[in-house]
Amino acid sequence: MNGFDHWVLSLAIFLPIVGAVLIGFIPRTNELAIKATALLTTLLTLACGVYMIADFDYGNSKALQFAVNKSWIDVIHSRYHVGVDGIALPLLILSMFITVLCVIYSWDHFPEPRDPKGFLILMLILEVGMNGTFAAEDLILFFVFFELVLLPMYFMIGRWGGERRQYASIKFFLFTLFGSALMILSFLALYFKAGATTFDIPTLIAYFTNPAHALANTTAILIFGGLFIGFAIKVPMFPFHTWLPDAHTQAPTVGSVILAAVLLKLGAYGFIRIAIPMLPHAAASWAPWIGGLAVIGIIYGALCCLAQTDMKRLIAFSSVSHMGFVMLGIATLTSYGINAAVFGMVAHGLITGMLFFLAGSVHERYGTREIARL
Repeated sequence: MNGFDHWVLSLAIFLPIVGAVLIGFIPRTNELAIKATALLTTLLTLACGVYMIADFDYGNSKALQFAVNKSWIDVIHSRYHVGVDGIALPLLILSMFITVLCVIYSWDHFPEPRDPKGFLILMLILEVGMNGTFAAEDLILFFVFFELVLLPMYFMIGRWGGERRQYASIKFFLFTLFGSALMILSFLALYFKAGATTFDIPTLIAYFTNPAHALANTTAILIFGGLFIGFAIKVPMFPFHTWLPDAHTQAPTVGSVILAAVLLKLGAYGFIRIAIPMLPHAAASWAPWIGGLAVIGIIYGALCCLAQTDMKRLIAFSSVSHMGFVMLGIATLTSYGINAAVFGMVAHGLITGMLFFLAGSVHERYGTREIARL
């Protein structure tokens, strides 16, 4: 690895926050400078991603690459440990690419009340959280980035959303917060069960998959249950999906795109990165339930699509169905299933993002999303 390889990933994570700070210093009246700064920031971030694609060692895709492992919160043995492998890289690139498209779409399509400065700052903070989650290799770091996306999306829906935006944003916030509480409890349980020595994900995976340190079956199943609910709400799996149609329908177009294309992937990624490799035996016990709920979600989401009259709600329920296929792949606990899930996540992110852009454009031109009227 050359010198640039050691900090290109950190640059890709934190460059958007630099852009957000710069926008903060630009007067609201200078709208062109605000938009240009946001676009340049996201393009530079994507350029870091393109560099990683070009420099990635595809023959060794299971190994962590572009890794950085530095001291962070020593008192609880949490470290700033980031890196990407063959699973994280495509999702990281998806996050960067979608954010660039969102800035381009917003250029002349800012929702009311018109505030390009606040809107773009929130979008860039969202990108920091999304990129950081896909790169994090420490449980506390993962949790910080995972939670960082919550507030910007809450404000994006709550301020620039539709008529029922307050209801939708609070519902999104409460569902996600409940899942996060269970998730951090599970992280702490893993930390203390490993002797309270580390939050490092690769180290904990090696520790708990060692037969000498294997958790008691009941304990492992309970900890996995906490992780399952935390990640399943974010996916969202049936029956935790009810916040999604409301959030999608009320969110501004760009909010819907980011939510569908990237945020839903954070939950599925959590299963692949943390829950399944760290607790494989508990995952095997939970797998039939995950698979069963995934199948219900696929069928339920598809049937709900048939009943929708609003374009955005139609696409939202299709997301429930599509993510059911992703979770079905994960529930197989095989390399083929995981590969299919990652492929499905990237495909769903691109397709659904484009569909929400189309729905937003149609609504802007014709003043309605009602299919019958259109």
